[in-house]
Amino acid sequence: MDAQGRGRADNIDPADQWVLNPNTGEYELRLSPSAAQPPVPGPRRPSSGDGDGGGVAGSRTRQPAGQNRQSPRARGTEVPAPRSARRRGAEPEAPQGRRAARRPVKKKSTAKKVLLWTGGSMAFVLVAVTAAGYLYIKHLNDNITSVSDDGAGTGGFRKDEAINILLIGTDKRTGKGNEGYGDSGSVGHADTTILLHVSKDRSNATALSIPRDLIVDIPDCPTQQEDGSQKVIPGSEGVRFNTSLGQDDRTPSCTMRTVTELTGIKPDDFMVADFNAVKTLTEAVGGVEVCLAKDIDDPDSHLKLSEGTHNISGEQALAFVRTRHSVGFGGDLSRIGLQQQFLSALMRKLKGNSTLSSPTKMVKLAEAGTKALTVDDKLDSISKLKDLGLELGKLNPKNLTFATVPVVDNPAEKVKSTVVLNESKAPAVFEAIRNDVSFTDVKKKQKAAKDAQAARLKGSKAPASEVRVRILNGGAVGGSAQAVLNWLQNDEGVTKSENSGNAPAALSRTTLEYAPDQAAQARRLAAIMGLSGAAMKPGKSVTNSQGLPAMTLTLGKDFKGAGVSLTPATKAPDVDKSTADKVKCAG
Repeated sequence: MDAQGRGRADNIDPADQWVLNPNTGEYELRLSPSAAQPPVPGPRRPSSGDGDGGGVAGSRTRQPAGQNRQSPRARGTEVPAPRSARRRGAEPEAPQGRRAARRPVKKKSTAKKVLLWTGGSMAFVLVAVTAAGYLYIKHLNDNITSVSDDGAGTGGFRKDEAINILLIGTDKRTGKGNEGYGDSGSVGHADTTILLHVSKDRSNATALSIPRDLIVDIPDCPTQQEDGSQKVIPGSEGVRFNTSLGQDDRTPSCTMRTVTELTGIKPDDFMVADFNAVKTLTEAVGGVEVCLAKDIDDPDSHLKLSEGTHNISGEQALAFVRTRHSVGFGGDLSRIGLQQQFLSALMRKLKGNSTLSSPTKMVKLAEAGTKALTVDDKLDSISKLKDLGLELGKLNPKNLTFATVPVVDNPAEKVKSTVVLNESKAPAVFEAIRNDVSFTDVKKKQKAAKDAQAARLKGSKAPASEVRVRILNGGAVGGSAQAVLNWLQNDEGVTKSENSGNAPAALSRTTLEYAPDQAAQARRLAAIMGLSGAAMKPGKSVTNSQGLPAMTLTLGKDFKGAGVSLTPATKAPDVDKSTADKVKCAG
């Protein structure tokens, strides 16, 4: 008899008799001792006169191999009538050549019970793992030290914008084993500072080192105190850059303000690392590879290495990034070269498969990073640091350029100990970074984007008298919109222009938005204003005060005055630089 018929006759669901054989690893049908016990369910074999029971065409049910496949009616077994027929008190005849339709009793099989039990156990395991993961994430969050950015940053990095992170290495002595480093009792300085700019499309990045002995003006710094109150720390003129941190109770937010004052670039976030960061991070990844062009024996930094390639970590790595007397001219600029080589090596190691594929190294790295770094309050969780890490992880080391702010010896000193900006080179470097210009070769996709921007400027230009535009101030100095309006109307013949006040939000760069049918007007205004293709924003028109369609010119922070061209540099200046993918031997 078939399994369904047996179930009705004996009131036993054969599905409950399928049990797992531990010797074969397969399910077997456990029947009564007199019945055959086939090893596994098999496909149903076709036979003459056997229909599919009204299911999907061509489908077949499964039953134990070798078992009698006669229908219950053929064996003389009474088949209950359908419910509808029983309610009418009659039993319909079964269709000729077809098995009578019937609804089997639904019971949970042993297999299903096993699956349910396993699923419940798996859910418990997942909950346990999730709970453990949550506790570990909470542990890592507790490791993080954060301080307020005091409004000195942009409010945190954004995934769809270029990123500017200020990396600060302090010489403050913290932690066991650091007694021999730094000035005794010092609150620390901005000993090593790098402005890391990551392009909007994540295709390239520039790490710009700022010399600690660079003479700068430090602005007034509103600073949040431990009790929540705010104190303004007075600024200083003509002082070393490294005094922007630690001295006079200055916090990293003051270093951010000093960088903005110096470069015109406002950092999104900051990260501060102490001596322990270098030691623990290098130990976590199993050391980094550096190269020396000559033997070094520096008693001040405790570095003693022979010429050639070395894998360094811990105390030796710290000594490497601190040494300066034995390389180059023995000053801070020579030490910057070593630090850039070290960071290049660290990035190559972090991007390598041996690090990313090792759970042990990743856990060590998470522990080391969260304990050794102090971040701003916009990066105060593992989730936020992870998001930043994912953005930085898109970089290819060959497109990460290391450069140093162009400087010259301070002409006011007889004994040279500080430096000042190289006014002929530094502004171009800052402008290139502000305009998101790559210091490495432009990739094909970048070239395609730039070609598309340039194409917006090609074509016919409408007469100036037909250009209809609304002018908004979106970050330029006060009065700029009115100044541009006066200049356009009186000097350039753009009489259909009007001042529409302030933009809803500040922009870093000036933009011109226009509808497709205003392209000729947009090209004329771009030529008058000196706008680049990147400033052109194909979009939609707006209604001016007269109810007519108009373009929208929004003056950004890059606006320098009426009549001053706004076409940015498209090529990075020629400066000393290196990329993270290449090993450069220091000496």
